[in-house]
Amino acid sequence: MTRIAPIALMLFLAACGAKSQFIITAPEATTETRVRVASIEVITVSLPAYAAAAAIVVEDASGALRPVAKSLWADDPPRGVTAALARSLDVKSTATVAVEPWPLNDAPEVRLEVRVDEMLARADGSFVMNGQFALSSQTGAVRDRLQRFAIVVPLADAAPASVAAAAGKAIDGLADQIIAQLKR
Repeated sequence: MTRIAPIALMLFLAACGAKSQFIITAPEATTETRVRVASIEVITVSLPAYAAAAAIVVEDASGALRPVAKSLWADDPPRGVTAALARSLDVKSTATVAVEPWPLNDAPEVRLEVRVDEMLARADGSFVMNGQFALSSQTGAVRDRLQRFAIVVPLADAAPASVAAAAGKAIDGLADQIIAQLKR
């Protein structure tokens, strides 16, 4: 019995310090849009330092970024954002989409690079994601281009699950903008 008490105490203390982890998931696609390319390689998304960190942060009323207590992203944020974007593009378009390195023998027709300048749950009740994406093609399948994006999604509250859901919606919105550039 005396051995069980210290183990139970350690488990209790570990549970008190446990952090919840949240995954970025995009809403399910309802339609597939025909695009003029067959394949897209998504390069790892570049995020600002605060968005690339493991802690989920929100802006407070003073404009300071604060970590949400006991909450972490379940995946490395650049990898998680990249995977969510690739998935959205894949399910919402007719193109085959994969994250770098390209896994197939034939080279992809288009390469997509995304640089996020801001990705943040704001104090005003919105989630913002803005930056720039580049579409390039070694085969000439599309004209090389740079396009700025600014996406705003309503944020239900500053809870980590709400921040993760809003991030998924913002990434899905970015996928829609990219698909619009690649429509037939």
